[in-house]
Amino acid sequence: MTPTTDTPAGAAPSPRLATPDDAGEIIRMRSDFILSEPLDKEWLGRCRDHLASRLEPGGDARSYVVDAPSGGLVSCALGLIHPVLPAPKYPKGLAGRIHAVATDPSYRRRGHARAVLTALLAHLERDGVTLYELHASAEAAPLYEEFGFASDAALMRMTKIRMPSAEESS
Repeated sequence: MTPTTDTPAGAAPSPRLATPDDAGEIIRMRSDFILSEPLDKEWLGRCRDHLASRLEPGGDARSYVVDAPSGGLVSCALGLIHPVLPAPKYPKGLAGRIHAVATDPSYRRRGHARAVLTALLAHLERDGVTLYELHASAEAAPLYEEFGFASDAALMRMTKIRMPSAEESS
């Protein structure tokens, strides 16, 4: 990762396509700035390794980042591509889930989130993605609305964690 210089006031941030080497920083930013409970060291490592493989050429993850002048990242946007059944509005049968958009608090309000999200959406569009989804905080919703995202009352979500039986856990 080659750090860029700090973004001067009024200058547009310069995002770059993330590589597998950026996975640890993307996961750290997701943990620190998005999740309600930060990940512990074990989960940071597991997620880093999982994401790194998905960022490899041919993988299903796309991410754009802005480098911090002192190393690490200032901002990131991560999207995951998944197949859906083709339809007239989804001719290639590809959907994109914007999984994480994060900016270090000391760099907010400088256009970093907008820059990485713009680059990510353009890349996903070139890949043939036509259906997009994301979960937005109230603070971030106006930014996503500028890109054309809208709330959908029909979208529902469930998390179901299967607990191992006594025999499986021993």
